[in-house]
Order: sequence, then structure tokens, then C-alpha cells
Amino acid sequence: MDLKRLFFISFACLALTCCKTEQDNTPRITEDFNFDWKFHLGDVESSQSADFPDNEWTDVRLPHDWSIEVGYQQENTAASTGFVPGGIGWYRKKFKLFPSDEGKIVSVMFDGVYNNSSVWINGHLLGTRPYGYSTFSYDLTDHLVFDGTDNVIAVKVDRTTYVDSRWYSGSGIYRKVQLIKTAPLHVAQWGVQITTPSVSEQLAEVNIKTKLQNDGAEDLEEIVLNYTISGPNGMVVAQAQQAVASSDLKDNNTKVQIAKPKLWSIDTPSLYTLHVKVLQKGNLVDETSERFGIRTFNFDADKGFSLNGEWMKIKGVNLHHDAGAVGAAVPKGIWVYRIEKLKSIGVNAVRLSHNPHAVELMEVCDEMGMLVMAEAFDEWSNPKGKSLVYVGDNAAPKEAARAYPEVFNKWAEKDLKDLILRDFNHPSVIMWSIGNEIEWTFPYYAKTYTDVNGKREYYAYSPNYDSLTIKTAFDKNTGGVDSLALTSKRLADWVKEMDTSRPVTAGSVHPSIALASGYAQTLDVLGFNYRAIEYDAAHEAYPDLKILGSENWGAYSEWKNCLERDFVAGIFAWTGFAYLGEAGPWPRKGLEISFFDYAGFKTPRGHFFECLWIDTPKVYTVTTPTEESEYSYTKDDDWKFDINYYKPPYWAQLRHWEWYKVYPKWKYTDNEPIVVQTYTNCEEAELFLNGSSLGKQKRSDFGEDNIIKWLVPYSAGELKVVGYNGGEKATEYSLNTNGKVAKIILNTSKSTLNADGYEVAVVTAELLDENGILVTDADQEIAFDITGEINNIGVDNGWERYVGSHKSTTIKTHQGKAIVILQATKKQGTVSISATSEGASSEALSILVK
Repeated sequence: MDLKRLFFISFACLALTCCKTEQDNTPRITEDFNFDWKFHLGDVESSQSADFPDNEWTDVRLPHDWSIEVGYQQENTAASTGFVPGGIGWYRKKFKLFPSDEGKIVSVMFDGVYNNSSVWINGHLLGTRPYGYSTFSYDLTDHLVFDGTDNVIAVKVDRTTYVDSRWYSGSGIYRKVQLIKTAPLHVAQWGVQITTPSVSEQLAEVNIKTKLQNDGAEDLEEIVLNYTISGPNGMVVAQAQQAVASSDLKDNNTKVQIAKPKLWSIDTPSLYTLHVKVLQKGNLVDETSERFGIRTFNFDADKGFSLNGEWMKIKGVNLHHDAGAVGAAVPKGIWVYRIEKLKSIGVNAVRLSHNPHAVELMEVCDEMGMLVMAEAFDEWSNPKGKSLVYVGDNAAPKEAARAYPEVFNKWAEKDLKDLILRDFNHPSVIMWSIGNEIEWTFPYYAKTYTDVNGKREYYAYSPNYDSLTIKTAFDKNTGGVDSLALTSKRLADWVKEMDTSRPVTAGSVHPSIALASGYAQTLDVLGFNYRAIEYDAAHEAYPDLKILGSENWGAYSEWKNCLERDFVAGIFAWTGFAYLGEAGPWPRKGLEISFFDYAGFKTPRGHFFECLWIDTPKVYTVTTPTEESEYSYTKDDDWKFDINYYKPPYWAQLRHWEWYKVYPKWKYTDNEPIVVQTYTNCEEAELFLNGSSLGKQKRSDFGEDNIIKWLVPYSAGELKVVGYNGGEKATEYSLNTNGKVAKIILNTSKSTLNADGYEVAVVTAELLDENGILVTDADQEIAFDITGEINNIGVDNGWERYVGSHKSTTIKTHQGKAIVILQATKKQGTVSISATSEGASSEALSILVK
């Protein structure tokens, strides 16, 4: 061996030794536990045993969602959950510990496993967790070996009830996992809680509550907590120290003051960092940190909602936890990508429906200034119907639909409190929701509604709000005992045990009954799901009631009803992004009733709401042949709208959730009559066809739906709309008749990625004709050629009827577009991406991974 090589090896060994020594001296070590897992789909006897032979199992990294990997299929699947399979899956991972780790407390934390998970370490069962959305941890210490040989963790995921949800849930260890090593005396899991009860421009009071945990330390004398707060710029802004009584490790409260605080808001989401050190006889035994924000907010029965003293409307959307091609295993970068898009059209709040969401999404909302309604449950002890063939059929097989309500009474308290503990310090969270549309599962609510109001069409009429009349009918139907209200009171009390700084809410579908029954009185803010028609009656009958649109159609009327009433805090439109599940019939895998589709392309509805929620001048135009349009026009009657309700096998009322049938194109048969819809925030708009004006119209003349409309005979060329404010041109938008596909254009959301194994880039492909016009009517398969150190984690075209594989390099475009999602590995280099299709190709696009 030459001396140069010997020196290199010796130096490397020394470096590793130094690194290990430094790590060993760190009081708290949090390790990424997502890599080097083995996976098997199907139940295998003895898979929990430490010596089980798993060499033939599939290598996977977490997060991992086997449902999206297996893909869409019709057998043993259901409409509610997106036509993907469930089943039983096993995960195993080997890891080593050394003598230097002895004496430490070693635990594993799972951010989310869907669902019915059981966890073993070296053959010892640690526990089970039914709810697939909860974060949980286990202490491994007593069952570990520290001699450098393998420890084996095994996880069984039992999702044989493949239609246990009303939407796509995913299957497996679909969120991150961490291995945590601490000293016996340490800060408990989620043991630091930060509130800011007093805030002004000059001074903010910060309350810190710290819970310590002792897992074997014998000497508990001279314990001290040191606190240091760093501001958004990283500079220290406050410090404090607190002695801890050995007799009460769990109750440590201190206050610090921050001069001239920078407030967290939707426009300037300033974040502070609290560093906590635990010292025992002067020795550092643990340290951790928590980010937080300084802000105030208020819900008022007359004025609605304010943030930092500024009254504002909540412009919210609902979000489910999946993200198209990646299913439920969503990288943080995808949430950044999606929240950026929502903010770009004016969204300032998200309702995380209808379950706890990933920590990464909470972090993104903190970092980007997005208000959050954090929700715990969609079902309580009584289950909701699940759909088999199409949404609303409630025909799912009983055994396949067994779900959380079976264990709700046993697990609800822990699942709810764990959500609040985990997400307590996120400044984005302004509400805790304990439930969604729970009244549907207690039939006496619907019966009372009918008894009082008759069989009037539910969505079209405001009901009777006379509390005595309602209560009389209600007591007759219940015998005087409302188990829904009793459960709600119990849940709300559990929330208040954990957090008194935020209001409790829930999404109600029968607010008139809930207010008379006592259910609404257990809540601080009452959410109205699709009941904007009741706002005025509710406010008049209950003037102290705080009202919020917790779930709303993405329609102008829903926003108008909120905007015209100061007492309505805001709305949450259904939905921000298209989601899988709650769909059918096959191959409709989900509902594109959103502001952005599965791939992240802005929908016509998204353009429309951007005009409502953003002041920057905008016009956008879409078209529909008259034979397909719900709009009709005559000179005598002007514009009329005739809603086209669905016929079986579709749920008729689904049309309320959908947008108009429109197309982002200008290509039809010569002289074919076309309805042109223009969405704008300008005062007026003028339409031009091939340079000739077809007239200027005022937006105020279309006050019912806020859509300027023209009836135009088709002629090939350019259809252009110009927006005017104060008589001056403000902006314009054009649709052009496209030719044949001639080329493909690629664009990437990020041109540089860190080689960390996590960062992602979304690459968009568009089919263009020779003039650079998007070709929306000639979809064809494209193939991505990807070279370099990067992983393709999914392709998508945004279409609700695409049921091909997402784990592919080929995909058929939809309206001329498709995406591929690329994730960095831990290796550096330059990645090249190109795309080809019949008669067209792209130039190569490069991404640097560094």
C-alpha cells in the first residue's frame, strides 16, 4: 500500500471518529429514519421476528404509499377511496447502536401510518395505533442491543378495509420517521408550549411552558432551564433562566418580553426560534428548539375576523392530504409548490380537511403566511356512508368499510390531544376543528329539520330559526338526550385542557338545529357547511354567534354572501386542489372541483377566484358551444342560466360543486355559436375577434354571477379580451386557434436542487403548434427522457379520468399539458430532461443538483 493511500485512509478514519465523538456528546440526536427500509405487500407469518429473512423484499424509502404505487383498478376498490387497493403491508428496517449509545433513551417517531399499525422492535410488540393520521412514538430502549449488531424494527399496516374513508387515504408509512436519542432527563415529546397573550407594537409577552420527563435519571438536583429566543434575522432578542423543582418536572412556566416584535402575518410571516437547554449541576443534558410567531387574532360576532388588529376576510380553501401523482407520500417541496400557487390567487387560509395533516405542510404554512384550521375528525362514533361505484351511492360492502368510528370512544381523546400538542406552536393555526358534518350521522337532526321545515329543497331555502319550535321537535325525536352534543362537549373540553388560546369549531350542516339542540354552544365559532343561505337568519336569532363559512361551493354567490356581511368571518371553498377519491363512476378517480387540478394547473374556477381575491388587473376567457352550455341568450330575455343536474349513476346534487363546462380554447366549426365567458376584476371588458370589436360590457351588469358573457359565431383566428379601469386599458388576454403539434416546451419549478434526497422540482411539458400556441385539442402520449442523479416520483396530467400509472416515464397530455415530478438523490450532478411525442420533441432542460 502506498503512503498517500495509507494517509488518506487514516485521515478518513480520524474524521469519522471525530464526527462520532461530537455526535455522542450531543445531548439530543434526531436521526433521519426514512432510508433503507424493506417492504412486502401481503401478510407474511413471523415478519415481526428479528431474524426473519427479508432479503427478497422490496427496497423502499419513506415516506411510502403503496396504494398509489399499485395504481388504479376496478376490482376490490371503491369510488370513495379513489379506486386504489388497500391490503396488508409489512415494513422492516435494520439499524445499529453502539456502547456509546447505552444510557440514552432511544425512541422512534412516526408522523403518520395509514392505518391500524402495529410496531415491533427485535420481536417485542411496542403497540398499535388505529388512526392513520396521528403522529405517535415508542420508547425502544429496553429492547435494544448496543453492541454494533443489528436491531430490527418491523411495522405491520393493516388496511384490509379498503373503503374505510370518504376520500383517498393512501396506505403505508406515508409520512416521515425519526429516531430520537436523549438523556434519561429530557424535554418531553411536544413538551414546549409557547403563547403570546399580550402583544403591542412596542412589546410582546411570551409565555413558555416546558414539560420535562425523567426516564431513569437518579440525581434530580440543581436542574435549570435556559431559554434563548432568536428573531427572524437570527439575532438573540431575549433570554431567561428557570430553576426546576425535582418534585414537579412537568409544570415549568416562565415569561419573557420581546421589544418591538415583528408580527407574524399572511404578508410578513416573521418567525422566532426558542432554544431550550436543560442543565443538571451545570452539565448540558438536553436541548431542543421550537419556532413560533407573535400575532393576535380575534373572531367577533359582528365584525368577523381580525389578524393583528386588522379586520379582514378569510379567503380560504379546503385541502385533503394527498397530492396527485405522489398520493399521500408528499414531499415538503410539493407543499411549497402548492401553497405558492394558492397564495398567488389570493388564498390566505386552508382548512385541513378532515384529519391531521403532515408536519411539513404546517411548517410551510408558517413559513409562507397561510392561516390554518386544523381539523381532527370526519367521523365520531357513528360512521358515514362510503361509496362503492359513484359518490353518494353509500353502497360500500360493510366489512370493507369498517373504519375509525369502531375505536373512536377508546382513541378519540388521545388522537385529539396529540394533534393539539404536536401543532401547538404553529402560528398559522388559528382554530381547532373537532368534526365535520357530524349531524349526518345522527338521523334525528335531519328528521327534526324535516319536521320543522317540511320537505323543502335543502340547498334552496333558509329554515325556521325559532328555537322553541325546533327544540320541541328535537326533544320529541331524541327523548331529551342528544348524544352528539354530549360528545361535542367532551371533545371541546379536551381541546380546552390543552389550549385556551384558540377557538374550537366544527363544520355544521344543520346549524339551525345545532343552535337549538346545544351542540353549537359547545363551540366558540360555528362553521356553516354549504349553508350561506342561513347566515342572516342565524345572525338575527343568535346575535352573539360567531359565524364562519367552513365549507363552501367555489361559486361567486358564496363569496358575495360573505363579502356583503361583516359578521361572516370568511369562507373555505371546496377545494383548493383536486383530490383523489369521493368519485366515480370508473374511471373518474376523483373530483376536479378545485382552483388547481392534480398536476397544479390553474383551473377556470381558479382564474375566476383570482379575479375576486387579487387586485392586480386580470382578464381570462373560456368558451363553450351553445349546445353544451347552461347559459342561453336571446334579445328579449337576455342571458339565462339553466343548471344541468346529473342523472344516475351520478349523484344529482354533484352539479352544485362543479364549475361550468368550459374550454380554454378557440377552435370550433365555422359559424358555430359559442358562449364566451370572461372573468375579470376590471370595470369593463371589450371583446375582439380578429381585430374587430364585438362590444364593450360592464362587469357590474352581470352582478348575479360576475361573469361577462358574449354570444359569438366562431371564426378562426384570435379572440382577445381587453380589460379597462376608468376608461383606460388595464390588461388583456387572448385565445388563438391552434394548429398541429409541432414542438414541446419544458419548464421547471426549480433549476437547482440540494442533494439531500428530498428536494423536488416539477417539470411541466406543453404541446405547442408552430406558432407557439398551446394545443389543447390533440392530446397525445409524451415520453420523458431523464438522465442523471435524480428520481422520477410521478407523472400526471391533472385529469380526473386519468387512471394510468403515475410511476412511469410516459403519459398522455390533457389539454396539452403534463408534468413529471423529480426528486433529488444524495448525489451531486447535472440532470437532463427532454420529452418526445409523435411529430414533436423538446430541447433538453437541465437541473443542477448540488
